[in-house]
Amino acid sequence: MSTTATAINNNAADATRDAGASETVRIPVSGMTCAACSARVQRALEKQPGVTDANVNLMMKTATVRFDPRQVSAERLVGTIEATGYGAQLASPDQTAFEEQEARDRASAEEFTELRRKAIVSGVAGVIAMIVSMPLMAPGVSDMAGGHAHTGVVADPFMRWAMESLSPALRAVMPWLYAIPASVISWSLLLVTLGVMAWAGRHFYTRAWAAFRHHSADMNTLVAVGTGAAFVYSVLATVAPTFFTSRGVAPDVYYEAVIIIIALILTGNAFEARAKKQTASALRALVQLQPKTARVLRQDVDGREVEVDAPIDTLEPGETVIVRPGERVPVDGVLLSGESAVDESMLTGESLPVAKRAGDTVIGGTINRTGAFQYRATTLGADSVLARIVQLMRDAQGSRAPIQKLADRISGIFVPVVLSLAIATFVVWYVAADTAPAVRAFAAAVAVLIIACPCAMGLAVPTAVMVSTGKGAELGVLIKGGEALQRAGDLGTIVLDKTGTVTEGRPTVTDLVAAPSITMDTARVLQLVASLETLSEHPLADAIVRHARDGGTALSVPEAFESLTGRGAIGVVDGLALAVGNATLMADYAVEVSPLSGDAERLASEGKTPMYVAVDGALAAVIAVADPIKASSREAIARFHALGLQVVMLTGDNRRTAEAVARAAGIDRVVAEVLPDGKVAEIERLQRTGQVVAMVGDGINDAPALAKADVGMAIGTGTDIAVEAGDVVLMRGDLRAAAQAVELSRRTMRTMKQNLFWAFIYNVIGIPIAAGVLYPAFGLLLSPILASAAMAFSSVSVVTNSLRLRHARIA
Repeated sequence: MSTTATAINNNAADATRDAGASETVRIPVSGMTCAACSARVQRALEKQPGVTDANVNLMMKTATVRFDPRQVSAERLVGTIEATGYGAQLASPDQTAFEEQEARDRASAEEFTELRRKAIVSGVAGVIAMIVSMPLMAPGVSDMAGGHAHTGVVADPFMRWAMESLSPALRAVMPWLYAIPASVISWSLLLVTLGVMAWAGRHFYTRAWAAFRHHSADMNTLVAVGTGAAFVYSVLATVAPTFFTSRGVAPDVYYEAVIIIIALILTGNAFEARAKKQTASALRALVQLQPKTARVLRQDVDGREVEVDAPIDTLEPGETVIVRPGERVPVDGVLLSGESAVDESMLTGESLPVAKRAGDTVIGGTINRTGAFQYRATTLGADSVLARIVQLMRDAQGSRAPIQKLADRISGIFVPVVLSLAIATFVVWYVAADTAPAVRAFAAAVAVLIIACPCAMGLAVPTAVMVSTGKGAELGVLIKGGEALQRAGDLGTIVLDKTGTVTEGRPTVTDLVAAPSITMDTARVLQLVASLETLSEHPLADAIVRHARDGGTALSVPEAFESLTGRGAIGVVDGLALAVGNATLMADYAVEVSPLSGDAERLASEGKTPMYVAVDGALAAVIAVADPIKASSREAIARFHALGLQVVMLTGDNRRTAEAVARAAGIDRVVAEVLPDGKVAEIERLQRTGQVVAMVGDGINDAPALAKADVGMAIGTGTDIAVEAGDVVLMRGDLRAAAQAVELSRRTMRTMKQNLFWAFIYNVIGIPIAAGVLYPAFGLLLSPILASAAMAFSSVSVVTNSLRLRHARIA
């Protein structure tokens, strides 16, 4: 398994333990419909003893909780959520990320289908109800049992326009409709409306009641109170019209308005569900990479080895899998025989196929392009690289960006404020209206309740996070959460490690200069140094070992080895004490380097990395290794500059070599010859100047700096420790991916701010208009029906704006 694969495996899990006793669990939550819902659940969880952090995501419908299991259990957290009026259950520990995502996709598809069906049926019923109710709105038509003639005052501007525009034509085409007694029409509309409310709109009322029972309110409360009040008013007008006529008020009915409002809200919900489903398209595409079967070598009843097409979940580690050209690699493993080029673009974003031969690792879900090969299956199911990537993306998409906190605070008080405004609107209209004050007051109050929409505020940030992390995955950039995404959008300085980040990280030996006083030949020096470096993972050590082995040198097993970070390595080979590293290491062991210092300076000025070699305390040689700059690094650094970033390179290498690399790559500033704590100190110094700092690295010595930086970007081809310390994982060893991460983060932040602006401005403008603030000056009054249409599509507009990120061109 490659270091990338291992690091990914170590990075993701449904429930994880940190350095202390805390655990993190993700709990699916059902019944949430708006930001007020998620805010209520989150507040309840945060109040539990032992909970250190709670994040409830409306888009993902999950609660991610970090807690101390010694103080509270996961089961108690589930009970806490249920006590707020929502459904919750712990996910099965045996469920893989694939199965979890597939279940979520099925639920989303079922939700959309149900909403669409209810929207269509209630919409058709609403149109029919509006047509049938026309005679009730005509002046002089006898009303119900009381025989009261309609005044002709229609409070709803939309229905007034419909009556004035359509009633004459309707009377000509369907004269029989106007002959039906008003009481028959009203009772028929009552039954139809009751059916629509009980079937299509049932969840609005059941959820509003559940919220009321738990002393809270949400979007369902607004819809239920608005439509419920209109329905009760209409029922009273139908059953007891004299209650109104005795008070000089026409017994108007609003059945058609109730049905159309429910239909429009359901239509908006259906569009929203469809759009939210599209935000998870990248995650769904990853899940679909997993083949369902694998061609495996197994023994038949006669003991012969035969090829068998086996379901993927029946594979066992160690089994031999066969892959032919054009087929997907079923599971992770190591090549046993054959050669091929494998397309890993769907995981790494790297467009060119990667050559594979015996001993190389392959990752499940990638495509075999050329030759056939056999390989040994290693990690399967939930432990596979692809499953862990899916899990990392789900964790990231379920996280919160700090910018969401403003929306959360507003959502917590939004519904009570709207209810208060609706009451105030009713009172003002009842007192101030010159004609039909009760009817106008009622219509305006209902419009205020219906137009208010906390949903858009709850979706503004999570939808952008979901689409952005999905887009990042397509580019080979795994962003671990909304907080990292937001910080990356604010970067001012990007700090780069040199070896393996700016350079290829696969250097070659170019020079070996012996000390004047040495009696040992250079071949023996190379053999000793290469033997010692076989236990090191540093790219420079790997270059020395490869150089020796390519030359046919037989290496010894070191008797002792110690890596000294930022200085080199020491150990014992063939009974000889060795020290290989920079001048600082030589000084630590009192080795005089002056006989070769001139050669070392010359080599460093050429952009090579010189390393002194001491044998039994005496200077033996200087060995030079050159690590070429990656072809993509210059382009990436130019892109950083175009994004307005200062570019700094930190390295433990000598200053002359580092400066030569920096000049060639176009880097602004170099800090060389620093140990890991020196890298951390430089990050801290930049942060004290007010800079938001990103660190890009791939080695163990980069892990402290990656953790200290505001945004740690780990090269996915680097070590496990570096990848775990990073906030962003660059799945390919290409600095352009870091530039793409920054650009994507900035675009995402712009989208989040746009979404929040429109969500807020919609309510700030819409609610006063619904209350009738424009009526005194312009005679404009918003219809509850049009208010419901505006509310329904406000959330859709936010999700649609976020979906634009899917098609963003990221250089």
